Amino acid sequence: MENIQQHIAHFIEKQTVASVCCKGPEGDLHCFSCYFAYNDKQQLLHFKTSDDSLHMQYLLKNPALAGTILPDKLNKMMVQGIQFSGILLSLSHSQAIGAGKLYYQKHPMALAINGTVYTIQIDLLKMTDNTLGMGTRLVWDRRHSPLLHP
Repeated sequence: MENIQQHIAHFIEKQTVASVCCKGPEGDLHCFSCYFAYNDKQQLLHFKTSDDSLHMQYLLKNPALAGTILPDKLNKMMVQGIQFSGILLSLSHSQAIGAGKLYYQKHPMALAINGTVYTIQIDLLKMTDNTLGMGTRLVWDRRHSPLLHP
């Protein structure tokens, strides 16, 4: 089998939609779905959304978030999926600058839609992959492994 970290990156790169959850000022939870592009060198997800959306209002006040990525085509017999947590980076953060380039390479039609490309820094990631054997879990933590692709 290829390197575990490469296996995770390969899975994410093939997918297009993530579900992301954030917390409002009163502790209320809010989830949204978004198209994303993945930067496997820095473990970043880039997504585009409207600046006045409810989830962006929440994320700008509290950048902590969690989410999931499932295969674009589900195979119920061979469960695969990602759970992640991280933070929204400011638009001026060095890792967020130029995020649109990668995003628009993957989703060129998004150029026709108003919005801003934002960046999520993934800090913890768990992949369930039953194609490697029932109950297989692969875990990556930024604190212990700064990059998936050294």
